[in-house]
Amino acid sequence: MDIREIARRAKVSTATVSRAINHIRSVDPQLAKRVWKVVDELGYYPNTQARALVSGRSRILGLIVSEITNPFFPEVVQTFENLAVENNYEILLTSTVHDPKRMESSVRRMIERRVDGVAILTFGMEDALIEHLRFRKVPLVFVDVGPNVPGLANIRINYLNGIRQAVQHLAALRHTRIAFIAGPSHLKSALARKAAFKTSMTEIGLQSDLIVEGNHRMDGGMQALLEFVNSNDRPTAVLCSNDMTAIGVMREAYEQEIRVPRDLSVIGFDDIRLAEFTIPPLTTVQMSQTELAKIAFHALLKEVDRETHAYTEYELTTSLVLRRSTALSPSGKLLGKHSREGGGGRVRRS
Repeated sequence: MDIREIARRAKVSTATVSRAINHIRSVDPQLAKRVWKVVDELGYYPNTQARALVSGRSRILGLIVSEITNPFFPEVVQTFENLAVENNYEILLTSTVHDPKRMESSVRRMIERRVDGVAILTFGMEDALIEHLRFRKVPLVFVDVGPNVPGLANIRINYLNGIRQAVQHLAALRHTRIAFIAGPSHLKSALARKAAFKTSMTEIGLQSDLIVEGNHRMDGGMQALLEFVNSNDRPTAVLCSNDMTAIGVMREAYEQEIRVPRDLSVIGFDDIRLAEFTIPPLTTVQMSQTELAKIAFHALLKEVDRETHAYTEYELTTSLVLRRSTALSPSGKLLGKHSREGGGGRVRRS
């Protein structure tokens, strides 16, 4: 079965069949409808390599994430894939597991498959690999780390908005000893979250010296809490660089017989699905995975379709989601009926 047989049955030329199958817009809609009717009747599956030769596109998009086992990424991947299917694209997915050699191998594989573009949603990317992909003139979308160069789209995360809300929320609950568990210092996104915490604390006149570095995993959160427990200046509230860290804090708090939120208020960051199922449900700063994937996909599609490339920047804002892992400071008094709302913009309850 080939396009000549489809052309014969649909009573069109082979060129029309080829253009219809490759979704070229200049094809008359009625002719395209006849072609696809025959394709469906015969159960014909086009040769994707041949289609790529005709159209000049593979209709494959690359998607690189850090760790597929990290609960933050499955929803990103699912949303990105759903949009790809709706737009007649396939995705080539790979996770780096924070290994530079694996990252390089992933990039090489995508270039060999002649992907039309790559979304790199890793929250950490080596400059050398950025240059390697740019040299190949592959349209790219990054999160936070992309340089200001043509042919590249960058999604800036507004960390400050949500973290400011979190800090002001805790301050309204009369917390003055607020700690922060940062992410790994080699990640620009982790440094940005820590900087947002320091800025937010300075804005309300509180010290931001209760900071330890974690690893964005649960064991890092557990270890960090032990450091605070054994210190002379124990916090009454902890803000974490991600939800996995916060879940680790809550787990170790249980072991230490520290009651959350009565003895210790805990706030996460990301709003992964697990956050609303912890005990108590976790108050967190939402960085929407669905919205991130949507922005990344549509930005990449624009770069693929764009004839003349330019640097493009998008923004994803963050906001606080109130649940039940925060409460009045053990030594504080409630300021008023609006004190749980904090400040810095919209706060959502869940």
